[in-house]
Amino acid sequence: MKIGLTLVLFLSLIFGALAQSTDFILLKRGRNQKTQIRFYPGEEITYKSKKLGYFVTDQIVNVDKDFIYLTENILSPSDILEVDVRNKDPRNRTMRNLTALFLGAGGILLTVEAINSLYQQDQLKIDEGVAITSGILIGTGLALLPLRYKTFKNTTGFGIQIILMRME
Repeated sequence: MKIGLTLVLFLSLIFGALAQSTDFILLKRGRNQKTQIRFYPGEEITYKSKKLGYFVTDQIVNVDKDFIYLTENILSPSDILEVDVRNKDPRNRTMRNLTALFLGAGGILLTVEAINSLYQQDQLKIDEGVAITSGILIGTGLALLPLRYKTFKNTTGFGIQIILMRME
């Protein structure tokens, strides 16, 4: 019994030491956790630096206290002007799903009305109310397209932070 308990304790210490968290880069717009985006080593990041006036896509190799090591560059967080977050921001997935919902609902409503009128009246005739409702749904979906978050600008007080999760 004592040997088993000692073995379990020893194994839990070993696995606890091996289960260290990884370091990451935190883009923080405000105090709300929903406005935080994390980039981990191994992920691709698209950024615009002060030295280059255009966006560059590179892979994060490592981070330390003051620098971000990429495959072809070494950056300080203060050198980054903007980061492209189109595919990283979870709020964009919600906007993309909402856009698809409105566009799909408008298209389906229009299609169902067209099929129903062909089946019942043997001619293509769309009701005015259905056409207006479908147009509103499709218009709302199209209006939501440009509302996605495209870039994170490093101008706020929180900005870009490097978080080290090592046990030293």
